[in-house]
Amino acid sequence: MRALHGIRVLDLTHMLSGPYAGMMLADLGAETIKVEPPGTGEGTRALLATDAKNSIDGMGAYFLTLNRNKKSITLNLKSEVGLALFYDLVRASDVVLYNFSAGVADRLRVSRRHLGEVNPRIVTCSITGFGETGPNKDWVSFDMVAQGTGGGMSITGLEGGEPLRAGIPIGDLGGGMMGAIGILAALQARVTTGVGQHVDISMHDAQVSLLNYMATMYFLSGEVPGPLGNGHFVHVPYGTFRVKDGHIIVAVIGDGFWKSLMAIAETPELDTDENAVQPGRWANRKAIFDALGARFLTGTRDEWLARLRDARVPCAPVNDFAQALNDPHVLARNMVVDVPHPSGVTFKTTGNPIKLSGARPEDEVFTAPPLLGHDTNDVLSALLGKTPTELATLRTQGVI
Repeated sequence: MRALHGIRVLDLTHMLSGPYAGMMLADLGAETIKVEPPGTGEGTRALLATDAKNSIDGMGAYFLTLNRNKKSITLNLKSEVGLALFYDLVRASDVVLYNFSAGVADRLRVSRRHLGEVNPRIVTCSITGFGETGPNKDWVSFDMVAQGTGGGMSITGLEGGEPLRAGIPIGDLGGGMMGAIGILAALQARVTTGVGQHVDISMHDAQVSLLNYMATMYFLSGEVPGPLGNGHFVHVPYGTFRVKDGHIIVAVIGDGFWKSLMAIAETPELDTDENAVQPGRWANRKAIFDALGARFLTGTRDEWLARLRDARVPCAPVNDFAQALNDPHVLARNMVVDVPHPSGVTFKTTGNPIKLSGARPEDEVFTAPPLLGHDTNDVLSALLGKTPTELATLRTQGVI
């Protein structure tokens, strides 16, 4: 039995942050039902849908990835009949997840203050750019806005250069991860209290949280950090180095690793008493990087990584997507999986990073991202007892 078996989620989300949170819950076994507007469906369905290289039968990479293991029903929440049906689904569910802009959930009457009256046990979660309180709560936000306002962009990039966003959309994904964690916490609290609660997730809050110890350093020192490229503000050498066929990472954290590096680097000019301790290496960091940079250029990635690992020096390759997603370790951890498409073909995508000891091999099987409204009849008949005649009438009325 999967960890979240028996939990039912109504997923009203769109774009990336909300669907990612819903995907995490679905991957862990929650019955996750996308509730989409009739006609066009959730907006992410259109992203890359006509890109021949990044879609399958009109379903783009965004939707393919984020909506595996989910069901889809169509429901017009702007109609009184559709809203009443949604409330009936809320009575039979555990979680309602949405990432509308500020105020939209209230206007649609699907916010916590509405749904808590329908089902006091329901856990609701909103993921917004700046949260539901505070002076910036009405600001429009997407990934890069969260990255920029949260501080992380200011320390990303080359020293003295322009701020850069992270290549991975960590503003959106960070909000999604916090949403999933918050929902799980609220579900556990419900075991004790018997009632649900609202989870208010701000993508901005998530980015500020990820500043972590660097925020503490700022408060202690009063110094505003800037970008350091791939270097470190304490450890030397710590960064990327070019080799004959790419780049490698060397991360000397502690004097013992420096000694091990010196045993294999064949750079006697660096093997001094001064450099044997961190303050000396920090003072001489440019000379160290220059000398090691020239030395590493004499070999290939695999040659240097083998020597560094034999000496127990922390190191790694800088993998591109092809190298990372074909790495034997990644494959052994089931982090690349085959997901079916409704057409019958399969596509590859990333797996579930949460590995539970109680999980079975069959728990790692993924179902296809749904066609729009694929499960409407099944869900409304199974959960609400709607007959074929009633479903036909709802369809004629444009409710579903």
